[in-house]
Amino acid sequence: MARRSNARFGNADYGIWYRLAAALVKPVTNALATTDWRGWEHLPEKGGFIAVVNHNSVIDPVFYGHWQYNSGRPPRILGKSSLFQVPFIGFMLRKTGQIPVFRDSTDAADAFRAAIDAVKGGQCVQFYPEGTLTRDPDMWPMTGKSGAARVALMTGAPVIPVAHWGAQEIIPPYGKGGKGKYHLFPRHKVTVAAGPAVDLSKYQGQEITAQVLRDATDDIMAAITAVLEGIRGEQAPAERYDMRKAAKERATAAEAKRERAAEEGGR
Repeated sequence: MARRSNARFGNADYGIWYRLAAALVKPVTNALATTDWRGWEHLPEKGGFIAVVNHNSVIDPVFYGHWQYNSGRPPRILGKSSLFQVPFIGFMLRKTGQIPVFRDSTDAADAFRAAIDAVKGGQCVQFYPEGTLTRDPDMWPMTGKSGAARVALMTGAPVIPVAHWGAQEIIPPYGKGGKGKYHLFPRHKVTVAAGPAVDLSKYQGQEITAQVLRDATDDIMAAITAVLEGIRGEQAPAERYDMRKAAKERATAAEAKRERAAEEGGR
């Protein structure tokens, strides 16, 4: 059941612009869905931390933001640096303390410098480690990108896995009727839940190599998936969907189809 801000958090840093944005957004989420907020007890009471979240619908950030805002620890959500140049949108992003990601940077660590600074400054920084909406046919988390793991290993901050489920019924994702289709009525149920911090202690003190980042990212995605399994009451597939692998398989299948067509045409 949804409830208001968790009073045990006494270090909330919202500011007038953040509260204004919340006042505009929260009525929308309340109108679109009944909400089930869970897992605030897993959030650190103080100090910086990283929230890693699965991604099913373009409206996910609205519901996650509502859940995180109500926890008493306002989220600092990552966004493409170009968004910060868009009139009004960029103004609100800056005023509410959201974080630009410099994807054109040649230095992977430099791309997340603002996120690192925010975590070290005691903020909650949110990542969608999949990097995009899931393409898994059954809506399970895919393989992840290494940004969240990199920031976690560079800062030593706790990583809290968060899963949400239900927003995809309101605005479906790719391949599920999500292009221009909305299902606003009847109201749907949206659940957002957090689980225990991901144990990344075995990587602390190691050189941050590509393999270390892959392994830490796998651990992060496994933790998010476990939280989602609890929400859905189902078990996820043993192998996570990999967009690159799937793209190669499609390309191979397409090439084979062209070769068969050429052979048949030559008969």
